[in-house]
Amino acid sequence: MSEVFETYVEVNGLPCRVWEKGEGRKLFYLPGVTGLPRWTPFLDKLAETRRVVAPSLPGYPGAEGHDLLDSHLDWIVAALDLLAAAGADGGEPIDLVGASIGGSFAAEIAAICPALVRRLVLIAPFGLYDADAPPADIWAQRPGAAPAVLCRDSATFNAFTAPPDGADPGEWSIIMTRAAEATARVLWPLGDTRLIRRLHRIAADTLVVWGDEDKVLAPSYAEHFGHEITARAAVALIPGAGHLADLDSPELAAQFVAGFVNQG
Repeated sequence: MSEVFETYVEVNGLPCRVWEKGEGRKLFYLPGVTGLPRWTPFLDKLAETRRVVAPSLPGYPGAEGHDLLDSHLDWIVAALDLLAAAGADGGEPIDLVGASIGGSFAAEIAAICPALVRRLVLIAPFGLYDADAPPADIWAQRPGAAPAVLCRDSATFNAFTAPPDGADPGEWSIIMTRAAEATARVLWPLGDTRLIRRLHRIAADTLVVWGDEDKVLAPSYAEHFGHEITARAAVALIPGAGHLADLDSPELAAQFVAGFVNQG
């Protein structure tokens, strides 16, 4: 298995990190509410059959510039520019996976640029609002409670967001706070980006994946997405997984995703 390869591209004149691993056709991945502090077992499994490309959006670990993005359209354009700079401008439709906030951006991209995306995977994406099952306010959690809200096992989340080897703890705290600020700029307070108005534009075959113990967005949202996406959309629930299902259950999540994107 190859090592993770790191490069940087520019979005709005500022650097954004791109991690890549594996061989074969590129599979693009936009991560969840904390960005991608470290490479994950989920991505390792996907990299067994594909070239996984994981770019960092502005403000998340490895990237700068979230304070230049004032509107939701600014964020979508930045995500499109980031994917293009990371290699999604080769003329062929791409396979795109997004988790949580990354899933929201992936859905927006597939809706606004339907010819760009061949297959789309959404892992518990934000973007919709159901008054009967409102999303949890992830910014209103008591100190120390957020890890158990975002993952089934708080230890999984804590290990994922811990300072990498050699990182300065104080500087790392600033990096993770910046990521939380970037997420808030997009989703605060309840994650309703009016995405429901655009989902019908998605033309890509779509897989919606949800943890059946998601404490942020109820699993019922999976059916909402499946219903609103008028292209072929399948729904898969991961037993025992929370909101960040690709962290909680990397093997099963990767099995669902790889089986879907590697068809045809």
